Amino acid sequence: MEIRRNFYLDRLIKRKNNGLIKVITGIRRCGKSYLLNTIFYHHLLECGVEKDHIIRFAFDSADDLYLIGESLIQMEKEKRGVDPEKFTAYIRAQVKDDAMYYLLLDEVQLMDCFEAVLNGYLRKDNMDVFVTGSNAKFLSKDIITEFAGRGDEIHMYPLSFSEFMSVYQGDKYMGLSEYMLYGGIPLVVLREGAADKAAVLQNLFQEIYIRDIYKRNRIRNQGELEDLLNILSSSIGSLTNPEKLKNTFKTVKKSKITSNTIKKYLDCFEDSYLIESAQRYDIKGKSYIETPKKYYFSDLGLRNARINFRQFEQTHAMENVIYNELRMRGYSVDVGVIQTSEKGKDGKATRKQMEVDFVCNLGSARYYIQSAYALPDEEKRAQEIRPFRKIDDSFKKIVVTKDIVTPYYDEHGILTMNIYDFLLNPKSLES
Repeated sequence: MEIRRNFYLDRLIKRKNNGLIKVITGIRRCGKSYLLNTIFYHHLLECGVEKDHIIRFAFDSADDLYLIGESLIQMEKEKRGVDPEKFTAYIRAQVKDDAMYYLLLDEVQLMDCFEAVLNGYLRKDNMDVFVTGSNAKFLSKDIITEFAGRGDEIHMYPLSFSEFMSVYQGDKYMGLSEYMLYGGIPLVVLREGAADKAAVLQNLFQEIYIRDIYKRNRIRNQGELEDLLNILSSSIGSLTNPEKLKNTFKTVKKSKITSNTIKKYLDCFEDSYLIESAQRYDIKGKSYIETPKKYYFSDLGLRNARINFRQFEQTHAMENVIYNELRMRGYSVDVGVIQTSEKGKDGKATRKQMEVDFVCNLGSARYYIQSAYALPDEEKRAQEIRPFRKIDDSFKKIVVTKDIVTPYYDEHGILTMNIYDFLLNPKSLES
């Protein structure tokens, strides 16, 4: 069964022949290789591109490496990447004329000096380059520094709920429950049965993600890194910082880990796209607050597998799903903070902080969003919209709830919608 990733395919199509290196980034096993080497490849064929003018090469494939005289075993022994000279010689032999050639290169960061090689192809009028990569240190940051504005990043996430529902056999209500439990990694979604899904997730976490982080970052104390991952898994959507986490280690684990080491580990998790952080933003002061931050998992199934599916809070899971959907749609997402001064019963003014779950920006558009799992009565609703009432700008304010409600605006112009409408309609925020 094929899962169509039309959202990302459209982004690749719009970027064809734009003179830039198209870089598809994202967590491992989210579908980057399939998007590039199968979905986009067939699009090119359907558009009339000759098969011999599409060059596909995977730098983690033993068969492809054999074509250029490389060996995975030898590379591992010598602790080196793919020889760029061998690869460029292979490409030169494939290019026979001046017609456009499409280079679809998978896991390109496994080649030594890949930035220089790709920059060289930019100087050729008949080369359109598309690459994938799984680590921010090797790709995203290098796009800015090494490609000097010639890199064009397409960041890919695991399946959105809409993509998930395109292959799910049940209704959207059961679908969301399963999606929040097992996530959207395509390999997992296509498996049958809860036990099989859970086993795949736990195997992926240990054998792919954790091992990859150790190898790339040369982590010495693996126990501390995994303990930190467990703490983050148990507290998604909670404000924290390295100093607070250090104190947790000291109290619970009797550990002397430093806040600098914790920050390094957090960076490792973010660089592997396993988690993302949302920074706090002072809405009235129009400035960022450096710490603490909130951390969300790129895939809830991986988070739940990490804690053996023991701790599943619908409220936090829904918040994580909303965050991922907003990021997938291209929004920058912050945690909103509103500083207020209120008089108590004694008449004295006290300063308080209110929180807006998400402040979302895309170009000139901004939305304020509260995630409310349930709105059982007016008191709960008043509590959720209270921060909105303190914001004096005209940007749209939205409450997303799991309650089955028809979208409606209240007397304050605040929109309430259910999470199914939000997730399944890509234009839900604009309508």
